[in-house]
Amino acid sequence: MFKSMMTMMAVAATALLLSACGGAPKGDAQANTEGASAAGQHKIGVLLVNHGSRQKAWRDMLVDVEKATRDRLLALPNVKGVKTAFNEYTEPSVATQMKAFDDEGYDEVVVLPLFLTVGGHTNSDIPNLVGLKNDPKALEMLPKEGVPVYRPKARVTLLETIDSTDFLKANILRRVKDLLKDGNGKDYGVTLAAYGDNGFNQQWEALMADLGQHLKDNVGIDAINYAWSGHLVNYSIDPTRKAVNQILAEKKKDIVISVYVAYDYMFQKDIIGEAIRKSERPQDVLYHETEAILPDENLNSWVVDSVKDSLSVGRLAQAGT
Repeated sequence: MFKSMMTMMAVAATALLLSACGGAPKGDAQANTEGASAAGQHKIGVLLVNHGSRQKAWRDMLVDVEKATRDRLLALPNVKGVKTAFNEYTEPSVATQMKAFDDEGYDEVVVLPLFLTVGGHTNSDIPNLVGLKNDPKALEMLPKEGVPVYRPKARVTLLETIDSTDFLKANILRRVKDLLKDGNGKDYGVTLAAYGDNGFNQQWEALMADLGQHLKDNVGIDAINYAWSGHLVNYSIDPTRKAVNQILAEKKKDIVISVYVAYDYMFQKDIIGEAIRKSERPQDVLYHETEAILPDENLNSWVVDSVKDSLSVGRLAQAGT
């Protein structure tokens, strides 16, 4: 009887000890299974960052991209949330949305800049805002410019801009064809009107040249030029007006395409539109004033494909295994 009681006490003591230590020792297979389970719960967010604008209609066009891609993005491995952020002028800012991802327990955030091409915002502002750069001067200046700063805990992967894909060429080509209709390309020229960037002028010029060559190869228009209308030229109408007049001196008509992500009346109406109205033959200029790159379902597909591709390489791919 005494021996039986001692045996029962020993078993009970062993059970208590195992309970306090977290259970019986795990075999390698069990440990690997639980590790894989934890990895499967990796929480990835997607942040679509755009320039921002004080115009609600402009912002709505970018929010519509999130609405159009949300379900497809959430169907990707471990993607649990999608947000939109405006780089400046309005909320939600990059800081606000990155803090929200942290508060919601995200491990990783894939940041996709909905910008035309490289510039000061994509090269400095956004990398500093998401913790990929730590430039003291930039981090000091951003709040002074009204851009809140928050250093996120989540790890960040920053993807490339819109010009990294052939989507943009297809978008510009489609819009030129819509205005050309059945016209003879030999009688037309094209003026590409874009923002420009002083610090990255070489890249912007290369992009315009690439778009121009694509048009020459596909619609038979051989007279193509471009003009900046942003900060680089002090928002003047003159560069666009001169570019339009240059085409009209050679051709019967000029097709003007605004190479802007979304419609902004300051650029498409007050600068580009006014430049056309003050050109030598405004009646011979074809231009859709309210048109921009958006909306375009192909851009929505590019958003999904860009994020999907990022999840298949490097750290993000390992996180999903």
